Amino acid sequence: MILRLSALKAARNAWGGKQDKRQQNEDSPMRQMTIIGFMQAQNCTTLPSSWRHPQSRTDSMSVGYYQEIARILEAGKFHMAFFDDRLAMPDRYGNDHAHAVEYGIRCVKMDPIVVLTAMATVTENLGLAATGSTTYFEPFDLARRFATLDLMTGGRVGWNVVTSVNDGEALNMGKDEHLAHDLRYDRADEFMEVVLGHWDTWEDGALIVDKARGHFADPAKVRRLDHQGRFFRSRGPFTVPRSPQGHPVIIQAGASGRGQRFAGRWAEVIFTPFPTRAMVREGYTGYDAARREAAQAGRDPDQVLICKLTTPVCAATKSEAEDKMALIQKLSLEIDALSLLAEGLNFDFGAKPIDEPLTTAELQSMQGMIPIRDMVVKASGKANPSTRDFLTYGDRSKPFDAIVGGPKEVADELEELFVGRACDGFVIAATHVPGSYADFVEYVVPELQRRGLFHQDYSGKTLRENLGLQRPAAGAWKPEPRVAAE
Repeated sequence: MILRLSALKAARNAWGGKQDKRQQNEDSPMRQMTIIGFMQAQNCTTLPSSWRHPQSRTDSMSVGYYQEIARILEAGKFHMAFFDDRLAMPDRYGNDHAHAVEYGIRCVKMDPIVVLTAMATVTENLGLAATGSTTYFEPFDLARRFATLDLMTGGRVGWNVVTSVNDGEALNMGKDEHLAHDLRYDRADEFMEVVLGHWDTWEDGALIVDKARGHFADPAKVRRLDHQGRFFRSRGPFTVPRSPQGHPVIIQAGASGRGQRFAGRWAEVIFTPFPTRAMVREGYTGYDAARREAAQAGRDPDQVLICKLTTPVCAATKSEAEDKMALIQKLSLEIDALSLLAEGLNFDFGAKPIDEPLTTAELQSMQGMIPIRDMVVKASGKANPSTRDFLTYGDRSKPFDAIVGGPKEVADELEELFVGRACDGFVIAATHVPGSYADFVEYVVPELQRRGLFHQDYSGKTLRENLGLQRPAAGAWKPEPRVAAE
C-alpha cells in the first residue's frame, strides 16, 4: 500500500508544474471542481457486486480498510470522504432479508461516525462527512455526535441530512411504517432549526480556560435553546463548543420538489445523480433550478455547491479501462438489481410476475427514490411498466452513467459537465475498493490539475475553507425578518 501511495503522489507531483493554458492568472482564478469520495461503511460500495471484484479487499469491517481509503483520498486532494447510510439492510424484496445476506447486498451496515473517527486519525486535511436521519434520531443527540467529531478534527466534518427511505428502517427504529413524504420534510425542517439552534448556543470566544483565575468559560456566552415546536422539545444548554469552522457543513440530496425546496433552504453541498451526459446535451437546467431554490430561500446561491454522482472506470489507456468495465459488468446479478430497486422505492418487486404490468396504484405507492420510477416510465414509454422494465431502464446494480477511459477521456467528460455548468464538482463512486479510488487519483487527478480544473493542494485546514464556503455566524441560517407593510 505504501508503494502504491508513493506512486500516486509521484504521478500527481509530476504534473504539478505543467499547467494547461486554461489556467488563468492569480488576479482571475479559474473556477475549480469539488471532488468527493462516495463511500459506505458496509461490505460493498454503491454497486452490490463490488465485494465480488477480484481486486476488492475483503476486510471491509476493519480499521485498516478505511484508513487506506482515507490516505488515498487525501493523497489525491479529495475535498471530502462521504458516507451514505441506511438504518436497515435491503429486505423489501420478498419482504425478507435472506437474499441480501446470501448475496452480500449491502447486508453489513456499520456506524459511519465511528468509521470516520478512525479515518480522521490518519488524515489532516480530508473532509469527513456522514449521513444522519432526521426521521429516526433526536436533534440534540445527532447535533452532539457531529459537533464532537467536528471539534476533534479541527473543523473537517459534514452532515448529510436525510429523511430515510423505507419501512425497513421504520421497523428497526420502533415505528410501524415510514412517515409520509411531505410530513418527513416538515419534521426535517424543524429538526434543522433545533440542531442549528443548539450549534449556535456557544458563542465564539466562550472558552477561557484560565487556570490561574479558575475560569473555564464565560457563562454569558453559553445559552439554552428552549425550543418547543410541533415535533420537538429541546431545552439545552448544548454541551459542545463551536469548532474552527463554526459548525459542520450541511449536505443534502433531495430529489423531489419538496426535497429540492428543503435543500434550497438548508444545504451547502447538494448531491445529485443527475444530469446524465445525455441530459446535458439536451439542455438540462437542473443546476440553475437548484440555485434558484437557494435564492428564493434568501441565501447566496454561490454558497451552495452542486455535485454530481459519477462512476469513473479509468486506467492508463481507454482500452485498458474498457477491459476493466467488461469485468465489472459481468459481476452483477439480477437479484442485486431487484433488491436495490425494492429498497430504494419501498416497494416489493417480488410480489407479482416479472412481466406483469404494475398498476397505477402500485406505481403511486412507491416512495423514496421517485426519480427512478419516473425515469423508467419515460424511458420505457409505458404508463404501466413491468418489473422487467424497471430492470431494463432503472438497473441500480450496474454503474450509472459510467465514464470509461484513460486520463484524457475521463477528464474530457468531467470537464464538459463542469465547464457547462451542469455541476460544481463530482461525487466519485467506486466499482471496487480501494482500487477505484487509487485509479482515479493516479490517472485522472493529475490530468484535471494540469488543466487547472482541480486544486493542487488544500487551501486551509477546515472543510469550509477547502470548499470555499463562508464560516457561518451564529443565527445566519435564520430567515430575514419580514418588515410589515405600512
